[in-house]
Parts: sequence; structure tokens; C-alpha cells
Amino acid sequence: MNALTHALGEAGPGLMAELEAFYKDLHQHPELSMQEFRTAKIAADAMEGMGYEVTRGVGRTGVVCVLRNGAGPVVMLRADMDALPMAENTGLAYASTERVRGPDGDEVGVAHSCGHDMHVTWLIGAARILAARRADWRGTLLVVFQPGEETAEGASAMVQDWGEGRFPKPDIILGQHVMVGEAGTVSYRPGVTLSAGDSLKIRLFGRGSHGSQPQTAIDPVIMAAATTLRLQTIVSREVAPTEPAVLTIGSLQAGTKENIIPDDATIKLNMRTFNEDTREYMLKSIRRICCAECDASGAERPPEFTTINSYPLTENDAAATQKLAAAFERQFAGKASLAPAPASASEDFSVFGRSWGVPYVFWFVGGTDPAVYEQARRDKAINRIPSNHSPKFAPQIHPTLETGLAAMLTAASAWLCAEAAA
Repeated sequence: MNALTHALGEAGPGLMAELEAFYKDLHQHPELSMQEFRTAKIAADAMEGMGYEVTRGVGRTGVVCVLRNGAGPVVMLRADMDALPMAENTGLAYASTERVRGPDGDEVGVAHSCGHDMHVTWLIGAARILAARRADWRGTLLVVFQPGEETAEGASAMVQDWGEGRFPKPDIILGQHVMVGEAGTVSYRPGVTLSAGDSLKIRLFGRGSHGSQPQTAIDPVIMAAATTLRLQTIVSREVAPTEPAVLTIGSLQAGTKENIIPDDATIKLNMRTFNEDTREYMLKSIRRICCAECDASGAERPPEFTTINSYPLTENDAAATQKLAAAFERQFAGKASLAPAPASASEDFSVFGRSWGVPYVFWFVGGTDPAVYEQARRDKAINRIPSNHSPKFAPQIHPTLETGLAAMLTAASAWLCAEAAA
């Protein structure tokens, strides 16, 4: 245990009670991507009260906080702030009941069903201890509250708004995520840790007509159906069985009435890959198949492709991960482990490191009640535990709160504290 995590123990239940109340407040007041005005203000106000230099509105709602504490490395700690456009169904006393108008005008629920409220709470707690214990570390701390992770907008928006020389350039970038896993544990992995994620909207153009006269139409419904089936062969027949990849058609929309052949149809798909060559190949294959099916149907216009969002691979720096792993082993002993395989989720966290050429490490903190997780493990039913983006996703507050806070402090200490970095 280093000086900073020892300070966490000294803070005792008083700090945990404050952070629990902070977390519940964030959970009850979720905000959609790039609209995190309340959350950003709360974070910024809290950081100013701790003595950080705070810059608001970076990349729309992002917050950048700087604490200079002598010569030493510049360490960036990041947390994402946004919630999801979905109703919560956890039954918790502090569950979100927020509803807003979405981009299409429809009313939607809003919920922190990915755990970003826990991420903000962890970072606030870590920043507080680091500010209070400046005698225990040296360097510059860069604390970043990022908007828009769920739409892959936030990290890029902050990077574009960063400006040359506006903030110190980090030597290492650190971040973490709450996931399904035994609460009280952490896991990490060098190299590829999270998949690349690409979402596309594909509009197929036909020629509408009456349902009784199909010979006068070019039916986009048939075109879309054939395209949907054919796209599934990319993974099953074009990608090697040893190379993991996923392609999902999540939406197929066409027409309004049973006896009207519509003019067009829209497919929305998502793909996950773990290798840049595979990613590029699959993107080209999607275009090839869509264009070929349109030609086969006699379409008079080529398909229209729109990128909904795109997440790069998250590839942890090997040397930095080794340094983190050693610190985690000292802090958590048997509760820290090497993740057996990359996760198929995607993140825009790596945009910071990729844009600046800075090493980064991203790791995971378990948030599942240990008894629930152990029973699911015995029943071989871990996949049935409500996971991130489920309306029933609900991290157990304790010890998840303590573990994530200790993990963030331990990681920062590996670079900022002389005895840990030695």
C-alpha cells in the first residue's frame, strides 16, 4: 500500500459516505452525450474547491483540471460523464426517472446504464485525496472529465479544442471502467484491450409502386433483405475463424403500409474488430456487398453510406501496463488479474493517446455483488448478469466505490510517487 492509498484508508467512512451521496445524485440526474452541463458544472465546481486550475467547456462540455506540484511526470486521469437514451429498470431507490426529447423529437428515458456516474465519482475522490496529500507525490496532475463517449464524439471534440500549449502534455494517460465482474477486483491487459467499433447507416434506393404491381417497382425491401443476409457472410466466410469479429444489423427500416412498395430502405449496422487490417477489410466488404446487391436488383442509384460513429482500438502500452500491473499486485494482491482476452466493447479513451503519441492504460473494475457473481459462475450463467447498457445494470456501490478509487490512486502513484516509480 502506498502513501496515497493509505490516505484513502485514513479518510474512512466519512469520505465514502460523501462520495456515495455524490454518486447517487449523478445517477438520478443523467445527461445525454454532449449535453452534460449539470454534471460538468458539479465536477468543475468541486475541482475548483480543491485548488485545481479549472477550464470549462473544452470540447463543448468537457472539463480540464490542472494541479502542479513540482518537477515530475505529467499524469492524466480521465473519466467520461454521459448517460444513455434508455429507461432504467433497476428498481433502485435512487433510480433515474429522467426523460428528454431525443434528436428525432421522441421522448426517451435517460439512464447511467454504463456506469459513467461511477467513473466521475472515482475521479472526484482520487482528485480530492491527491490535492490533500501533495507532500506524498511530485509532478503535474491533469484531471479530465470527458463528454460524449457513448457517441464517440467527446474525446475527439476535446482534442480538437485542446490547443497548442493550452494544457501540459501528459506523459501517461490513465482510465478505468466499471464492468460485470466480482466487486472488489480489477483486471488489466497489455496490447489490444477493447475492440474497434464502427456503426454505419446504409440507404438503399429502389423505385416505389403499388403492391399489386411489383413489375413496375424496384423493391428496396427485397434489396435490403438480400443485403442483410449477404452481409452476415463477411464474418462467416471472409474472415478467418481464428480472427474475432462481429457484424450486427441492428435496424432495417422500409415503408409505411403493406400495399405500398417504398422508394428506399435503410440498414443500420455495427461491427467490432480487434485488428486494423480486419477492420479495413470488413469496411470494404460491406461497401462491395451493398453495391453488388443494388446492381443485382437493378437499382438506378448506388447506396448511400453514412458513418454513425467510429471507435478506434484500445491498445494499452506494454511497458506502462507492466508498471501498472506491478502496482496493482502490491495493492490488491489476489484481487488483481490479467484479463484473459480483449473485450468486444469499444471506447474513445484511446483518441487522446493516439492523437498526441502518448502511452495509455485502460483497465476494468468489477461491479457485481460477489455472491451474485459466484453463484452465476457456478451456474455457468455469467452472461445472464445484467451488463453495461442493460436497463437493469446497477453496480454494487460498496466495495466498487472503494476499489475503483484505490485503483485510480494506485495507478497515479505508479508515476507520481517516488517510492512507487522506483
